[in-house]
Amino acid sequence: MTAPTAKKKRYLREALIFFFNLFFLNIQNYPPKIALKVVILPSGLGPVVKGRSMDANVAKPLTWRMACGSVRVIKTGKTPMDYVRAKKNLGQHFLKDQNIARKIVESLRGEEPLRILEIGPGMGVLTRFLVEIPQVDLRVVEIDRESVAYLRSHFPGLAPGLVEGDFLKIPLRDLFPGPFSVIGNFPYNISSQIFFRVLEHRDLITEVVGMVQKEVAERIAAPPGSKTYGILSVLLQAFYHIEYLFTVGEQVFSPPPKVKSAVIRLRRNNREALGCDERLFFEVVKRAFNQRRKMIGNALKPLGVKVPEPYAGKRAEQLSVTDFETLTWHLSQMKGGE
Repeated sequence: MTAPTAKKKRYLREALIFFFNLFFLNIQNYPPKIALKVVILPSGLGPVVKGRSMDANVAKPLTWRMACGSVRVIKTGKTPMDYVRAKKNLGQHFLKDQNIARKIVESLRGEEPLRILEIGPGMGVLTRFLVEIPQVDLRVVEIDRESVAYLRSHFPGLAPGLVEGDFLKIPLRDLFPGPFSVIGNFPYNISSQIFFRVLEHRDLITEVVGMVQKEVAERIAAPPGSKTYGILSVLLQAFYHIEYLFTVGEQVFSPPPKVKSAVIRLRRNNREALGCDERLFFEVVKRAFNQRRKMIGNALKPLGVKVPEPYAGKRAEQLSVTDFETLTWHLSQMKGGE
């Protein structure tokens, strides 16, 4: 074994010992939330760990004495909260392109003064354009604590409208005194859930401009007869006009996703209520598409009523929103108006 190889292995061993102590033994009150980088140096000083602490009270390098040497944390000169780490479990892919961010915000068509709720602002790439809208009443909801700290640091005027929490759980009716619009670069892992929540509050949410996975956007905007036409297509199109606005490439995100994204716009239509039992309508749509290869007559057998013609011999993707509405009305009549 050559000397350089032995020295490199020793440095790596020291680094492993350091990380073990840091994360499992919590030694020497190491500052929380630090971005770390191990650099193997050609000198005999051992590994150097460079990091940017998110604790503003940490002002000088820190050194730990290890059994086989020492490890130093060297301050890089960046100020606290210069960035936010994208977290895979939150489905975060931060948009970097300012032109696309501006284009998304300009896609809002609500009447002024606007009430706007932004979902998952992250580092504020959309927020910086939203705050410039005249007379805007802006709220942002963010579940990530690092992002919340970043927004408080970089957008201090946003503090009264900054809500730390989960969009899927917070009481939306308490946010504004009336109807509002929703905008955001929606986390990929909950985009469908976001739209179902929008449906639950369709009496309040008049418009949605959201960036989602391209396939999700295509599914929502798909017309009857399309292979991508599905549950979300029918339920959202029952209450909103859907527009597929534009496609966004992977390279404008950090980290870049493995799929393309797209921006869609939903605007509330004039349908105040369905011409049938709404709960049954939702059930019929979900059952029909959950067994989309079957004819609707077979897919809806669990409902306990015979599906009338001409619907019984069709598949779910062949029915429009109006068709599903009419079918549901017939089924409710056959069930005795239950």
